[in-house]
Amino acid sequence: MERTMYPGDIRDPNWEKSAREIFQAQGLMAYLGIELQALRPGYAMLVAPYRPELSQQAGFFHGGVMATLVDNSGGIASGTLKAADQDVLAAEFKINLLRPGIGERLVAEAQVVRPGRTLTVARMEVFAETDGKRTLCAIGQGTYAYVDRA
Repeated sequence: MERTMYPGDIRDPNWEKSAREIFQAQGLMAYLGIELQALRPGYAMLVAPYRPELSQQAGFFHGGVMATLVDNSGGIASGTLKAADQDVLAAEFKINLLRPGIGERLVAEAQVVRPGRTLTVARMEVFAETDGKRTLCAIGQGTYAYVDRA
């Protein structure tokens, strides 16, 4: 899933601080217990530890949690490449749920595949993880818009 980012792709010298601030400003991430685990230009990894409040009726992770991880990991990865005076918003995203999210935690990895000035496209994968063993549960793709801050 790795793509090499080029110097021209990074438009904010404080990209890491800015991306972390975007993540921390989202109340939903704190509410769901989602953590930002890794960050580099064009890439983000988010983790959601299992708790019963995040499950569906059969006891495994709810698909809505996987969709949230797809959306937000793609947004944060895209946010690493925005200009300093911009914000990042999802224009659209799609998810394919491949199998139930059964594990100790979900791990979402997002990689920008096409950075742009106003729109950026990212691919995302969500894994269920137990004892360090990962199982792919969902894949996604999203388009993220860079908008000027008001």
